[in-house]
Amino acid sequence: MSDSGAVLPWLVIRQDDNGNHYRVGRYATRDEAQKMADSLDSRGHEQRYWVERIGQTTS
Repeated sequence: MSDSGAVLPWLVIRQDDNGNHYRVGRYATRDEAQKMADSLDSRGHEQRYWVERIGQTTS
């Protein structure tokens, strides 16, 4: 077991054209995660990106 001490509670989630959800990355702060989601979203693809905290669920 490894204990790196890193806490990465923020996820960037992607939803594809078929409604499937995928974790894109984990980040230490909401701001970092939001910047990545915004960057990916700005590419103009039909996928949707958003930020969630681990343990949070979307409806």
